[in-house]
Amino acid sequence: MPDHTRAPVLEALSDYHREGLLTFAPPGHKQARGADPEVRKVLGDAVFLGDVLASGGLDDRLTRGRVLERAEELMADAVHADHTFFTTCGSSLSVKAAMLAVAGPHEKLLIGRDAHKSVVSGLILSGIEPVWVEPRWDGERHLAHPPSATEFDRAFEAHPDAKGALITSPTPYGACADLRAVAEVCHRRSVPLIVDEAWGAHLPFHPALPSWAMDAGADICVTSIHKMGSGLEQGSVFHLRGDLVPAEVLKTRADLLGTTSPSVLLYAGLDGWRRQMALRGEELMGGALELAAEVRAAIEEIDGMHVNDRDDFCGAGLADDFDPLPGVIDLDALGITGYQAADWLREHRGIDAHLNDHRRIGMQITHGDDQETAAQLLTALKDLAQAAPELRPSPRVEVPSPGELRMAQALLPRDAFFGPAEQLPVAEAAGRVAAEMITPYPPGIPAVLPGERLTEPVLRYLRTGLDAGMNLPDATVPGLETVRVVAQDAE
Repeated sequence: MPDHTRAPVLEALSDYHREGLLTFAPPGHKQARGADPEVRKVLGDAVFLGDVLASGGLDDRLTRGRVLERAEELMADAVHADHTFFTTCGSSLSVKAAMLAVAGPHEKLLIGRDAHKSVVSGLILSGIEPVWVEPRWDGERHLAHPPSATEFDRAFEAHPDAKGALITSPTPYGACADLRAVAEVCHRRSVPLIVDEAWGAHLPFHPALPSWAMDAGADICVTSIHKMGSGLEQGSVFHLRGDLVPAEVLKTRADLLGTTSPSVLLYAGLDGWRRQMALRGEELMGGALELAAEVRAAIEEIDGMHVNDRDDFCGAGLADDFDPLPGVIDLDALGITGYQAADWLREHRGIDAHLNDHRRIGMQITHGDDQETAAQLLTALKDLAQAAPELRPSPRVEVPSPGELRMAQALLPRDAFFGPAEQLPVAEAAGRVAAEMITPYPPGIPAVLPGERLTEPVLRYLRTGLDAGMNLPDATVPGLETVRVVAQDAE
């Protein structure tokens, strides 16, 4: 029986310090001794003391102590997976490894079009041919929810040679798919389902939360422990169940992409989070859910604010389930954008939002919050509501209708990205094929993919969004005066 009171990485790190091992190998700071004093003052020595080599440091040179493997086995047991792999390169790497384990160059993979930019990066690197599956669009709120099982079924009927499917659930907004139904669609054809569950690290640990990927029958699940869990930034895991994807194949694909110098600090965060949740997860998540319910009810009492809830997101043609912890607040009645709200809250009240768009901000509640942080948030939101008239009129973002948001895929993302290209004034770009990704961030779902034929409604959305405060960090020209497009003779 696995002993979840143990934390192999943390225990090995403690043993390393107790034994007083002296290293003549990297890292060059030599347990903080060589680090810049000003850096030590800001970061503290604990950061450097936890920064040791994974092999030839935390474990011996042949990893005979199986420190990492034992930690991964405990994580797998905690979340009902057959195998778990830790990565220190974030879920952006994990999802690429999962894709490469299921499909190869020029092979098809069904993918919900609401996928994160890391999925598109995986397409560019791999040469996989995407078959885009339409999300369920909420035309009233201008929001995408995960595609339905029916849409995946239709896509498989049209593309029976597809090697598998990838779906994002939950979304950064908390909308969830019926993963069991999507998995059944895949398994009827003996192909695997990948779930990008980056926002769902907490889901396995409380019965009131939506079902998580492994319990719903998915084959590979990618999870960011740092988003809704207690891990450090870049700490990610990917889990595997069943025999449709061999564990050794997934491991070699991850090794192809991953670093040979993984951070033991991040491993320790992953290991500690698993122990924390295995021992106290239901208690901690239950407390977070109770607090979130209180905060959500209080926000509803603030004039001009509405917290999106199950009634907004779930129902016919919408999402199948809902996670209340992301705390997505609709500001439409206040007449201001989420960009304005996020900037005002940070500048005037020292509060950071987790996402923002043309009409919403996200204020996630986790097990790390308490009555004090909740009170600070509510006071800040009340102040924002009072300050809103000074922020009006807000810049108008011309959001396309759902039908206008979709653009035709004229070339494979890889071919468009790496092929001959030119910069074209944005006013002349409609009708040309994009050679770059353009992604409002957060939440990081690309509005433009390499290979898509640009349309005026989408370009107008991005231009007006940029003028209103939208962040487009991956555009070749940040101000979007020009757009990178495929050279005309290469289309």
